[in-house]
Parts: sequence; C-alpha cells; structure tokens
Amino acid sequence: MEKIELVILYLLTHKLLLSLCVVLLVIVIRRVTITRIRGEANFLSEDQRKWISRTKNGAFTLLLLTLFLLWESEISKFALSLTAIAVALVVASKEIILCITGSLQRASSRSFRIGDWIEVGPVCGEVIEHNLMATVIQEIALQQGQYHYTGKTITLPNSMFFTVAVKNLNFMKRYVYHGFTVTIKETVNLYPMVPVLLDKIDEHIADFIDIARRYNHMIERHAGVDLPGSDPHIHITTTATGEQQVHFKLFCPTVQAAELEAKIREDFMTLYCEQYLPVAAKTVALEYQSA
Repeated sequence: MEKIELVILYLLTHKLLLSLCVVLLVIVIRRVTITRIRGEANFLSEDQRKWISRTKNGAFTLLLLTLFLLWESEISKFALSLTAIAVALVVASKEIILCITGSLQRASSRSFRIGDWIEVGPVCGEVIEHNLMATVIQEIALQQGQYHYTGKTITLPNSMFFTVAVKNLNFMKRYVYHGFTVTIKETVNLYPMVPVLLDKIDEHIADFIDIARRYNHMIERHAGVDLPGSDPHIHITTTATGEQQVHFKLFCPTVQAAELEAKIREDFMTLYCEQYLPVAAKTVALEYQSA
C-alpha cells in the first residue's frame, strides 16, 4: 500500500510523466474499443461508424478534460501572465474557433448525422465521421445522376457550415426523383410517342411502383409539402436554336436510376427510328431525285 502511495505521489509530483501515462492509457483504450467495435467485418455498418465516431470523440474529450484538470494551476498562471499572447492566439486561431463553433451549430440544429447523404456546395456524399474540427464524407456522383460512390473521401472543415448551405439528402438513399433529357434535332411531331413511352415506362417500374407510392406519401407527410408524385412524367420543350427536348422524370429506387434511364433512352430511340427515320430518309431521296 505504501508503495502505491509513493508511486501516486511521484506521478503527481512529476506531472509531465503523469500526462504521458494518461495519453498512452487513453490511446490504448480507444484502440481496443474501436477494434472490438469493428470486429472481423470488411465493411462497416452505420451503427459501427456511429460508435467508432463516439469512441473517438469521447476519448478526445476525456483526454482534454483530464489534462486540463491536471495542469489547471499552471494554465491559470500562464493565462494571467500572458493575456496579450492569449489574445493574439485567439486571433491567429480564428479558423479553429470557427470549426469548433461550426460543430456546435451542427449538433444543436441536428442538420445531419452519420449515415446521412448531404450536399455542401458542389460536394455530395455520405457522412461517415464528424468531430469538433471536421466532417468526413464518402463522395457520391450525384451531379452526374449516377448515385454511386466515387471512392474519394472528403474532409470538410466545420467552419464551412457558416458560409455554405447544407442540404440533407437522406431520403434519396432509397428513392430519388431522377430526371434526364433527350434532344432531337429534326423537326417532327413527337407527341404521338408520349403515350407509348409512358406504357413502356410503366412496364419497367411495375416491380416497385406500389412501394414507391407509399414511400412518396411518407416523405410528403414527413416534410409537410406536396411533392410531384410517384408517377412518371414526360414533357416536350424546344431550345433557342429550334431543337426539341424530351424531358423525363420518374420516382425510382436510387440504385436503379441509371439502369432505368438507359432502358428508357433505348425505348425512345428505337421508337423514334421506327417512326421517323424512314420518313426522313425517303424525303431526302425524293429531294435528291428532283434535283
């Protein structure tokens, strides 16, 4: 017992050694805990990511609090004697302060959490970790309408949340309003193709349309807004140079959006070639003969 008291007294006398022991102990505990959470899984689930993030943040907070309590008297003396330097440090560490307050703003507003899809400026991705300084996301190719992971990990400083709007796209993880456009150069009447294309689209979405309607209704109730609906839409416009544009919009599972777009484009081009290209070729032939 006396030896233990002597060891404790020695460590309290030599705070630098005690601080080093505390840091090593916290690091070991954090690493063991993260290893047990990860287990043997090759891919982390959302719950595992949440607990890993909580473990890292908790270990950092515990270490910071312990070191502060250990060196409280020295810190107080240093702060009182170097007030001017402290002010200069605050000015120099403006970005760090913004990151910390940005983290507090995110936590208080609950704008997103781990596992959500978010869009911050031109960047889109799934949140895999966040702490006091930064938010880490896995980039998603949302702008190209592919909705797949690019393999890039992006670290966003929390200070961005004060200057850039954060869009929560979480409901798009399952279903998405997917829109695309087909441009036609020739001047032909495309409206007779619309009912036929809608019938073909109905065939493609028959497997999930009932679930899509229920999910769309759930989103409407949750958001409190009237969404466009789950039925496919087609409308035709013209550009400033006279080309016709056929716009498609459908509410579909996110993982099937690119595949459905490819099928619908194939249906459109097949139908267009069958109805209009022979007529156009015959017109060109007659003009050539008359010339």
